[in-house]
Amino acid sequence: MNQTPTSAASGPDEDDAAATPPTRRPSRFPASARWTIVFTVVILALVVAIWPRGDDSAGPGTPTAPTASGLRATDAQVDDAQLVQARSDAALPPCPQTGLPEGPQSVLAGVTGPCLADGTGYDVGAGTAGRPLVVNMWAVWCLPCRRELPVVESYARQAGDEVTVLAVHAAEGAQNPYLALQFLMENDVQLPVVLDTDATIAAALGAPRVFPSTILVRADGTVAQVLPQVFDTPDELAAVVQQYLGVRT
Repeated sequence: MNQTPTSAASGPDEDDAAATPPTRRPSRFPASARWTIVFTVVILALVVAIWPRGDDSAGPGTPTAPTASGLRATDAQVDDAQLVQARSDAALPPCPQTGLPEGPQSVLAGVTGPCLADGTGYDVGAGTAGRPLVVNMWAVWCLPCRRELPVVESYARQAGDEVTVLAVHAAEGAQNPYLALQFLMENDVQLPVVLDTDATIAAALGAPRVFPSTILVRADGTVAQVLPQVFDTPDELAAVVQQYLGVRT
Protein backbone atom coordinates (compact mmCIF):
# COMPACT_ATOMS: atom_id res chain seq x y z
CA MET A 1 0.00 0.00 0.00
CA ASN A 2 1.26 3.41 -0.88
CA GLN A 3 1.86 5.67 2.09
CA THR A 4 0.51 9.22 2.11
CA PRO A 5 3.38 11.76 1.90
CA THR A 6 4.10 13.70 5.06
CA SER A 7 2.71 17.29 5.03
CA ALA A 8 5.26 20.12 4.62
CA ALA A 9 3.87 21.74 7.79
CA SER A 10 4.94 18.73 9.92
CA GLY A 11 8.40 18.32 11.38
CA PRO A 12 11.23 16.67 9.30
CA ASP A 13 12.17 12.98 9.63
CA GLU A 14 15.41 12.11 11.33
CA ASP A 15 16.93 11.03 7.99
CA ASP A 16 16.30 14.51 6.60
CA ALA A 17 17.73 16.31 9.62
CA ALA A 18 21.16 16.64 8.06
CA ALA A 19 19.68 18.28 4.96
CA THR A 20 17.77 20.82 6.97
CA PRO A 21 19.54 24.18 6.97
CA PRO A 22 20.47 25.48 10.40
CA THR A 23 18.02 27.84 12.04
CA ARG A 24 18.95 31.47 11.46
CA ARG A 25 20.14 33.11 14.65
CA PRO A 26 17.97 36.05 15.68
CA SER A 27 19.43 39.51 15.25
CA ARG A 28 21.23 40.87 18.30
CA PHE A 29 19.59 44.23 17.57
CA PRO A 30 15.77 44.28 17.69
CA ALA A 31 13.85 46.28 15.07
CA SER A 32 12.92 48.93 17.63
CA ALA A 33 16.59 49.57 18.41
CA ARG A 34 17.50 49.82 14.75
CA TRP A 35 14.74 52.39 14.11
CA THR A 36 15.85 54.37 17.16
CA ILE A 37 19.34 54.61 15.67
CA VAL A 38 17.92 55.69 12.30
CA PHE A 39 15.77 58.36 13.99
CA THR A 40 18.72 59.73 15.94
CA VAL A 41 20.91 59.96 12.84
CA VAL A 42 18.18 61.77 10.86
CA ILE A 43 17.52 64.33 13.60
CA LEU A 44 21.22 65.00 14.12
CA ALA A 45 21.62 65.54 10.37
CA LEU A 46 18.76 68.03 10.37
CA VAL A 47 20.21 69.93 13.32
CA VAL A 48 23.67 70.10 11.73
CA ALA A 49 22.07 71.45 8.56
CA ILE A 50 20.19 74.28 10.28
CA TRP A 51 22.42 75.08 13.25
CA PRO A 52 23.35 78.77 13.17
CA ARG A 53 26.97 79.48 12.19
CA GLY A 54 29.09 82.29 13.54
CA ASP A 55 31.72 83.21 16.11
CA ASP A 56 29.35 84.69 18.70
CA SER A 57 29.37 82.75 21.93
CA ALA A 58 25.95 84.03 22.97
CA GLY A 59 22.97 85.87 21.64
CA PRO A 60 20.43 85.01 18.93
CA GLY A 61 20.84 81.51 17.60
CA THR A 62 22.55 80.18 20.74
CA PRO A 63 21.09 76.74 21.52
CA THR A 64 18.97 76.34 24.61
CA ALA A 65 20.61 75.08 27.77
CA PRO A 66 20.65 71.30 28.23
CA THR A 67 18.03 69.79 30.47
CA ALA A 68 18.77 67.21 33.15
CA SER A 69 18.49 64.54 30.48
CA GLY A 70 20.61 66.48 27.96
CA LEU A 71 19.83 68.70 24.97
CA ARG A 72 17.36 67.13 22.58
CA ALA A 73 17.97 67.52 18.85
CA THR A 74 14.50 69.01 18.28
CA ASP A 75 15.22 71.74 20.88
CA ALA A 76 17.70 73.53 18.62
CA GLN A 77 16.42 77.09 18.15
CA VAL A 78 17.02 79.95 15.74
CA ASP A 79 16.46 83.67 16.11
CA ASP A 80 13.25 85.47 15.15
CA ALA A 81 14.64 86.80 11.87
CA GLN A 82 15.57 83.32 10.69
CA LEU A 83 12.13 81.98 11.62
CA VAL A 84 10.38 84.83 9.78
CA GLN A 85 12.51 84.18 6.71
CA ALA A 86 11.76 80.46 6.87
CA ARG A 87 8.02 81.14 7.01
CA SER A 88 8.34 83.40 3.97
CA ASP A 89 10.41 80.85 2.05
CA ALA A 90 8.07 77.96 2.88
CA ALA A 91 5.03 79.96 1.66
CA LEU A 92 2.56 77.65 3.37
CA PRO A 93 -1.15 78.26 2.82
CA PRO A 94 -3.03 79.66 5.82
CA CYS A 95 -4.87 77.28 8.09
CA PRO A 96 -8.41 76.68 6.79
CA GLN A 97 -11.45 78.71 7.74
CA THR A 98 -14.66 77.17 6.37
CA GLY A 99 -16.94 79.77 7.94
CA LEU A 100 -19.45 77.01 8.74
CA PRO A 101 -20.97 76.20 12.17
CA GLU A 102 -19.51 73.47 14.37
CA GLY A 103 -21.53 70.35 15.01
CA PRO A 104 -22.61 69.78 18.62
CA GLN A 105 -20.65 66.50 18.71
CA SER A 106 -17.45 67.82 17.17
CA VAL A 107 -14.43 66.19 18.82
CA LEU A 108 -12.28 69.19 17.88
CA ALA A 109 -14.46 71.86 19.49
CA GLY A 110 -12.23 74.22 21.47
CA VAL A 111 -9.01 72.46 20.40
CA THR A 112 -6.30 74.92 19.38
CA GLY A 113 -2.70 74.97 18.20
CA PRO A 114 -0.23 77.29 16.45
CA CYS A 115 -0.68 77.58 12.68
CA LEU A 116 2.75 76.96 11.16
CA ALA A 117 2.20 79.43 8.31
CA ASP A 118 2.23 82.48 10.58
CA GLY A 119 2.59 81.25 14.17
CA THR A 120 -0.83 82.51 15.28
CA GLY A 121 -3.22 80.49 17.41
CA TYR A 122 -5.67 78.41 15.41
CA ASP A 123 -9.04 77.01 16.53
CA VAL A 124 -9.04 73.64 14.78
CA GLY A 125 -12.69 72.82 15.45
CA ALA A 126 -14.05 76.17 14.28
CA GLY A 127 -11.71 76.44 11.30
CA THR A 128 -12.57 73.02 9.86
CA ALA A 129 -16.26 72.89 10.82
CA GLY A 130 -19.02 71.80 8.49
CA ARG A 131 -16.89 70.05 5.87
CA PRO A 132 -15.35 66.56 5.67
CA LEU A 133 -11.81 66.69 7.00
CA VAL A 134 -8.67 64.68 6.27
CA VAL A 135 -6.03 65.05 9.00
CA ASN A 136 -2.53 63.79 8.33
CA MET A 137 -0.40 63.31 11.47
CA TRP A 138 3.34 63.59 10.74
CA ALA A 139 6.69 64.61 12.22
CA VAL A 140 10.10 65.75 11.02
CA TRP A 141 11.72 62.62 12.45
CA CYS A 142 9.30 60.29 10.61
CA LEU A 143 11.01 58.79 7.56
CA PRO A 144 7.80 57.49 5.87
CA CYS A 145 6.30 60.99 6.27
CA ARG A 146 8.94 62.30 3.88
CA ARG A 147 7.49 60.04 1.19
CA GLU A 148 3.82 60.48 2.06
CA LEU A 149 3.45 64.25 2.56
CA PRO A 150 3.87 65.07 -1.16
CA VAL A 151 1.12 62.52 -1.83
CA VAL A 152 -1.14 64.25 0.70
CA GLU A 153 -0.44 67.60 -0.96
CA SER A 154 -1.33 66.18 -4.38
CA TYR A 155 -4.54 64.78 -2.97
CA ALA A 156 -5.44 68.15 -1.44
CA ARG A 157 -5.14 69.78 -4.86
CA GLN A 158 -7.20 66.97 -6.39
CA ALA A 159 -9.94 67.21 -3.76
CA GLY A 160 -10.37 70.98 -4.01
CA ASP A 161 -13.22 72.29 -1.87
CA GLU A 162 -14.89 68.89 -1.44
CA VAL A 163 -12.87 68.16 1.69
CA THR A 164 -10.48 70.03 3.95
CA VAL A 165 -6.95 68.62 4.21
CA LEU A 166 -4.92 69.57 7.28
CA ALA A 167 -1.44 68.38 8.26
CA VAL A 168 -0.76 68.20 12.00
CA HIS A 169 2.78 67.90 13.37
CA ALA A 170 3.07 65.55 16.35
CA ALA A 171 3.85 66.95 19.79
CA GLU A 172 7.42 65.60 19.71
CA GLY A 173 9.31 68.31 17.82
CA ALA A 174 6.33 70.69 17.47
CA GLN A 175 8.02 73.23 19.77
CA ASN A 176 10.50 73.94 16.96
CA PRO A 177 8.62 75.39 13.97
CA TYR A 178 11.88 76.09 12.13
CA LEU A 179 12.67 72.40 11.76
CA ALA A 180 9.15 71.73 10.47
CA LEU A 181 9.44 74.55 7.93
CA GLN A 182 12.83 73.30 6.74
CA PHE A 183 11.48 69.76 6.39
CA LEU A 184 8.54 70.95 4.26
CA MET A 185 10.79 73.08 2.05
CA GLU A 186 13.24 70.22 1.53
CA ASN A 187 10.37 68.03 0.36
CA ASP A 188 8.65 70.79 -1.65
CA VAL A 189 5.40 70.47 0.30
CA GLN A 190 2.91 73.29 0.81
CA LEU A 191 0.04 72.24 3.06
CA PRO A 192 -1.76 74.01 5.89
CA VAL A 193 -0.03 72.77 9.05
CA VAL A 194 -0.94 73.00 12.73
CA LEU A 195 1.60 72.23 15.47
CA ASP A 196 0.16 69.87 18.09
CA THR A 197 2.44 71.25 20.81
CA ASP A 198 0.49 69.77 23.72
CA ALA A 199 -0.90 66.67 21.94
CA THR A 200 -4.50 67.86 22.38
CA ILE A 201 -5.33 67.42 18.69
CA ALA A 202 -4.09 63.83 18.69
CA ALA A 203 -6.01 63.12 21.90
CA ALA A 204 -9.24 64.61 20.54
CA LEU A 205 -9.00 62.55 17.35
CA GLY A 206 -7.89 59.35 19.06
CA ALA A 207 -4.79 59.32 16.86
CA PRO A 208 -2.33 56.49 17.57
CA ARG A 209 1.36 57.09 18.21
CA VAL A 210 2.09 55.82 14.72
CA PHE A 211 3.43 58.17 12.07
CA PRO A 212 2.19 58.90 9.59
CA SER A 213 -1.47 58.36 10.42
CA THR A 214 -4.53 59.72 8.65
CA ILE A 215 -7.77 60.50 10.46
CA LEU A 216 -11.01 61.01 8.54
CA VAL A 217 -13.53 63.33 10.19
CA ARG A 218 -17.15 63.78 9.13
CA ALA A 219 -18.66 67.18 8.41
CA ASP A 220 -20.33 67.10 11.85
CA GLY A 221 -16.91 66.83 13.52
CA THR A 222 -17.10 63.16 14.52
CA VAL A 223 -14.32 60.72 13.65
CA ALA A 224 -15.17 58.30 10.84
CA GLN A 225 -11.93 56.31 10.64
CA VAL A 226 -8.35 56.23 11.91
CA LEU A 227 -5.84 54.89 9.39
CA PRO A 228 -2.28 54.28 10.68
CA GLN A 229 -0.80 53.60 7.26
CA VAL A 230 1.22 55.14 4.46
CA PHE A 231 -0.56 56.24 1.28
CA ASP A 232 1.48 55.94 -1.90
CA THR A 233 -0.86 57.73 -4.35
CA PRO A 234 -3.58 60.41 -4.19
CA ASP A 235 -6.05 57.88 -5.57
CA GLU A 236 -5.50 55.64 -2.54
CA LEU A 237 -6.48 58.54 -0.31
CA ALA A 238 -9.47 59.34 -2.53
CA ALA A 239 -10.64 55.74 -2.20
CA VAL A 240 -10.73 55.78 1.61
CA VAL A 241 -12.36 59.22 1.64
CA GLN A 242 -15.14 57.86 -0.54
CA GLN A 243 -15.40 54.69 1.54
CA TYR A 244 -15.58 56.29 4.98
CA LEU A 245 -16.79 59.85 4.30
CA GLY A 246 -18.97 59.17 1.26
CA VAL A 247 -17.30 61.93 -0.77
CA ARG A 248 -15.99 61.38 -4.28
CA THR A 249 -12.76 63.34 -4.83
